[in-house]
Amino acid sequence: QLQLVESGGGLVQPGGSLRLSCAASGLTLPYYTIGWFRQAPGKEREGVSCISRSGGTTNYSDSVKGRFTISRDNAKNTVYLQMNSLKPEDTAAYYCAARYGSCSGDVFTYNYRGQGTQVTVSS
Repeated sequence: QLQLVESGGGLVQPGGSLRLSCAASGLTLPYYTIGWFRQAPGKEREGVSCISRSGGTTNYSDSVKGRFTISRDNAKNTVYLQMNSLKPEDTAAYYCAARYGSCSGDVFTYNYRGQGTQVTVSS
């Protein structure tokens, strides 16, 4: 069964850090471009970051640029999202998605999507 599983979410104070992981089973992650998305209650879904199959191209939304870093370890079939200097407005459910082709900010163009992990930034 093809599956993406996110982990690493939790409760963190403003200014803190978390590292999210996106692990794949049943599919070979190096074949896919991976995007991270987030959605908070009452807000629109937002594309946060994206990484190409080789890892040579990365994209970030303006809201996280300079604070978040996306990376991948193809040997471990895993993509990471390092989140630093977290702010309350980063609170959301974060999920990863996989697609063929280049990065896209439209989650509906992705072939597979995980269930998500909750990130809460609060003092």
